[in-house]
Amino acid sequence: MTTPEARSRGPRTSKGTRRRTELLDIAERILIESGHGELTMRAVATAGEIRLGHLQYYFPGRSELVVAVLNRTLERSLRRLAPILACADSAEPLSDLVRTLLAEQDDHGLVRIYTEIWALAARDESIAEAVRGYYGTYQEHVADLIRDHNPRTPEAVCRTNARLFTALIEGAALFRSGIAGSPDPDTDKALVATAVGLLTPAQDR
Repeated sequence: MTTPEARSRGPRTSKGTRRRTELLDIAERILIESGHGELTMRAVATAGEIRLGHLQYYFPGRSELVVAVLNRTLERSLRRLAPILACADSAEPLSDLVRTLLAEQDDHGLVRIYTEIWALAARDESIAEAVRGYYGTYQEHVADLIRDHNPRTPEAVCRTNARLFTALIEGAALFRSGIAGSPDPDTDKALVATAVGLLTPAQDR
């Protein structure tokens, strides 16, 4: 997949990199505080106190800007996810792993970014492509974990359980973040048990 960095432009100097980061920070703040409907190129340019043409030097259009915000957010999540998955080597740490992933959902700003970008992805294929790329990588990490814990598990089961695990954890964000519901201890306990079950298929427990 072509990365958002490859599709967006802008100087590769330290100053240019700092400016690009500042513009992404502004776009991210607008997403969190006002929603994707208010995220326009003109709004970002105004908040950044630059001309629209200058902003377009870094990001040719709104899609490129949103994909760059998404890519940065997803990279941060993957950096947190990879070591957590890598160090889970017994049944108890698997429970800790799931609780750690759920704890990320306490960051309401992060959840808001995802929900706003999911909404954009439904109408913009370039954003949807970036979202699919992220979840594909997420699922590969989970599938690797399942293989490590359950060497005899068929490959199809590893991949199916990885997809189910990802859907379970990511879908839980809507019901634990205040958007569609709030955290509940009993539900969370069942959620952790269900997620661990997906990571440890029955034939190998």
